[in-house]
Amino acid sequence: AWVSSGIDEEGNALADYHFEYTECDSSGSRWRVAVPNPSVECSGLPDPVKGKECTFSCASGEYLEMKNQVCSKCAEGTYSLGSGIKFDEWDELPAGFSNVATFMDTAVGSAENKADSCNNSSWTPRGNYIESNRDDCTVSLIYAVHLKKSGSVFFEYQYIDNNIFFEFFIQNDQCKEMESTADKWVKLTDNGEWGSHSVTLKSGSNILYWRTTGILMGSKVVKPVLVKNITIEGVAYTSECFACKPGTFSDKPGSSGCQVCPRNTYSEKGAKECTKCKEEMYYSDEGSSVCIERPPCTNKDFFQIHTPCDKEGKTQIMYKWIEPKICREDLPDALTLPPSGERKDCPPCNPGFYNNASSSCTPCPPGTFSDGTQECRACPAGTEPALGFEYKWWNILPGNMKTSCFNVGNSKCDGMNGWEVAGDHIQSGAGGSDNDYLILNLHIPGFKPPTSVTGATGSELGRITFIFETICSADCVLYFMADVNRKNTNVVESWERSKEKQSYTHIISKNASFTFTWAFQRINEGQDSRQFINDMAKIYSITVTNAVDGVASSCRACALGSEQSGSSCVPCPTGHYIEKETSQCQECPDNTFLSIHQVYGREACIPCGPGSKSTKDHSACFSDCLVSYIKDNQTLNYDFSNLSQVGSLMSGPSFTSRGTKFFHFFNISLCGNEGKKMAICTDNITDVTLKDMVAESEDFSNFVGAFVCQSTIIPSDSKGFRTALALQSNSLADRFLGATVETMLENINIKTDMFPPSPIKIPDNVERGWTCDGCTFYFVWESAEACPLCTEQDYHEIEGACKKGFQETLYVWNEPKHCIKGVPLPEKRTSTCETVDFWLKVGAGVGAFTAVLLIALTCYFWKKNQKLEYKYSKLVMTANSKECELPAADSCAIMEGEDNEEEIVYSNKQSLLGKLKSLATKVSSNCCY
Repeated sequence: AWVSSGIDEEGNALADYHFEYTECDSSGSRWRVAVPNPSVECSGLPDPVKGKECTFSCASGEYLEMKNQVCSKCAEGTYSLGSGIKFDEWDELPAGFSNVATFMDTAVGSAENKADSCNNSSWTPRGNYIESNRDDCTVSLIYAVHLKKSGSVFFEYQYIDNNIFFEFFIQNDQCKEMESTADKWVKLTDNGEWGSHSVTLKSGSNILYWRTTGILMGSKVVKPVLVKNITIEGVAYTSECFACKPGTFSDKPGSSGCQVCPRNTYSEKGAKECTKCKEEMYYSDEGSSVCIERPPCTNKDFFQIHTPCDKEGKTQIMYKWIEPKICREDLPDALTLPPSGERKDCPPCNPGFYNNASSSCTPCPPGTFSDGTQECRACPAGTEPALGFEYKWWNILPGNMKTSCFNVGNSKCDGMNGWEVAGDHIQSGAGGSDNDYLILNLHIPGFKPPTSVTGATGSELGRITFIFETICSADCVLYFMADVNRKNTNVVESWERSKEKQSYTHIISKNASFTFTWAFQRINEGQDSRQFINDMAKIYSITVTNAVDGVASSCRACALGSEQSGSSCVPCPTGHYIEKETSQCQECPDNTFLSIHQVYGREACIPCGPGSKSTKDHSACFSDCLVSYIKDNQTLNYDFSNLSQVGSLMSGPSFTSRGTKFFHFFNISLCGNEGKKMAICTDNITDVTLKDMVAESEDFSNFVGAFVCQSTIIPSDSKGFRTALALQSNSLADRFLGATVETMLENINIKTDMFPPSPIKIPDNVERGWTCDGCTFYFVWESAEACPLCTEQDYHEIEGACKKGFQETLYVWNEPKHCIKGVPLPEKRTSTCETVDFWLKVGAGVGAFTAVLLIALTCYFWKKNQKLEYKYSKLVMTANSKECELPAADSCAIMEGEDNEEEIVYSNKQSLLGKLKSLATKVSSNCCY
């Protein structure tokens, strides 16, 4: 029942009782009854009377006066929404709101201990808004409301960090959540901007949940979610008006809202008007509840600017107070504004601009160029202007740049310049407080490559490079952001604390309108202090290449038409370079790709790496899955076609410092597909449907396509979500450098289950599972594809026996087999042959003939040997008969009876009879001495 204080006819509050409505009955009726106030005993209460119907409500700016049950206008200093309630004061948690903090990860450790670690985690009121937790606890801001009719809830929010999940959902009296999950996840907002979210409410009880869950993958603290101006429509009636909060006022009866007090005024709660501050001594910002004493002026309260250059090439240094001025010059130790008017030489114009004896720099006309110190000149024949922007002198803010200041909790710095020019650099300004966002914007209407280059899809169209440094004593942050086609601003990179002077480059691969933003914040805390005013960011130069509507500081060679050497520049087809001698377009040789940085000369075509070839348009290199490798003077060929499909790897689990479980998920596609990057990683934090993702894939910032990409996966049981969450998707390999092979063929066992390839794994000896240094990643993809293709050297032949005039030849693989696919085994071969019986007969005949011939020769030579022995023995006998007389000379004539056809045969070997005769001769020779 709704409660109202009793009011008598004169409008005085009744201290003894108040009126309430009973619950509605089945017919939609209710009764108004008088209820004693707490700690009051009384009698003679008014009788119950029939109340207004349950769906009755007052108009905006009115409330239901319970005594007479009529709608009355709200008094000055108060307001009413009629059938709604609004929460816009967050100095403390309003009545009816509650905080519930839990640690949703149930996979590791004690749930009780983790719940205890989140006891200090909550939504924190910050005056004009309420701020979520900054840790990895899950914290819910809860409010229950009972509606007699359908209504709605509306709130404003700021949600800039996708490392914290922000969801808003409702449970009704049937314990059902919202019907559409698309309404559950709240969309990200741009830095410094407030978004709005509204959801329809059904009649009955509704419990509203604003729930955040931080994901801390490192030491970096997440940026909290901010919520303000929660409005609930559909309440049957309101029995009282709400007083205007401090810093606002309502000067008319029947107001539906309160107005903000202007600067240098203040108001208390329920004010009908704002009170002015004594401007000489005090000041206030818009919406202030008090006046603040003005401090003495210091060097933090003014800044210097350079006037535009005059005809003499001089500029004046001018000093100005930071507006609004809040300091006093008449206090002791206060500084006064330094004198202005000091004349100095003007810095030169930025490249692409020139000073035509005027007080400002003018862009060079189309087709001309200038380095900023000379007049614009036309580009020589055969060249074209290199369009872009190069800002390195900061005398005035360039025309396509603007600066501003923004604070999420107040309007102190509204209208201030966030950045100030300072000659050779531009630096962050003072701002209104340390937690201001100091913003610098640069707008580029589009990007296009030089005339002579026709860029391939996904190639570099331009780049933005800037040199900067940060000087900080606190936890400052410099954000670099990009907005594509004015749809959504995303953080490209950020730097915390002090950073030395350095350069950063961002590649542009899409022809679209870009707004680049630099936002500097000294501290990220909900306080309006100015303790770190000297912390600043400096940008020394900003260079943008291939910018539409850009200017030129130089000219570059271009391709000429074929009719005459002085013809205008013509675009070269994709993958063509400009030949130096003829200035004509020439196609890059095979297996080379065109450099994205230059197109002039044959050297612009860069050879592809080992094991890779160029795409048809020579825009990149890729592997066609065919790789050759030379080992021991033998060429090994590999076919990795089965690895052309996308492979996946899930490594882990790993755990954050608070025990949240997460995995690293990799998608890998290494070859084939004509060089297309098939590995895709996406974030699903906001439950983007597949249809929406396809429709907006070009602008979807968390959609990554590469050869190797990585996502962080939080399983569904880790944070209590219904599905696993993918976040922090990024590319690990977007350019194919080459492929090399290291083989170790010993002890290889090709298993049938290795077709197709098995899942990718990480080597056991790699620290942290997948990488040792964060740059080089190691993966193992077990597959029979790792064996070389078979060749003729990988098999041998086996000949069979000759049967019935035919012989078979078989081919078998060498063991162990170290190859796959490639050359197949030849088919079995059959050839004619002679049988063994025929050759056996031929051999026997030849053997018999040889034996007869040997016997005949033996007999012949034996007969000759017998004749020689006879003649020798005859000579010996003659010698013995003459008793040591010298024998007569032997006659060489043919003796009587001898055959004149005989031939003398000498033999070096004596026969047995000759040896006996020689022995006898030695014995008988003793008589000679």
